[in-house]
Amino acid sequence: MSPTFYHILHISSLLVLFGYTFYAFSAPAETRKRVLMITGVMSLLMLIAGFGLITKLRIGFPGWIIVKIVCWLGLSAMAGIAYKRRAQANTLMLVTVALAITAVVMVYLKPF
Repeated sequence: MSPTFYHILHISSLLVLFGYTFYAFSAPAETRKRVLMITGVMSLLMLIAGFGLITKLRIGFPGWIIVKIVCWLGLSAMAGIAYKRRAQANTLMLVTVALAITAVVMVYLKPF
């Protein structure tokens, strides 16, 4: 498959993961199972598409990709944490936005 396919899959998965993560911050507890399933699937698709891009573009494994993987781990865990720690929702939302911005900065600036 082409790098464009992997790129579209990667970004689309990120958008859905990000949206459902923020939904989890205010969603009722009854939606927990469905939201965690959707965010889990999107997280996996995002990871697969990211590694597909690395392979197709023959980038190797520079340091900025490791930072992106750490951001991915944080974003993947955030929906589950959102249901457990309702009182800290504002702080967790800021952490979620910071993780996403860090990942975007890494891919565009490639500092290391």
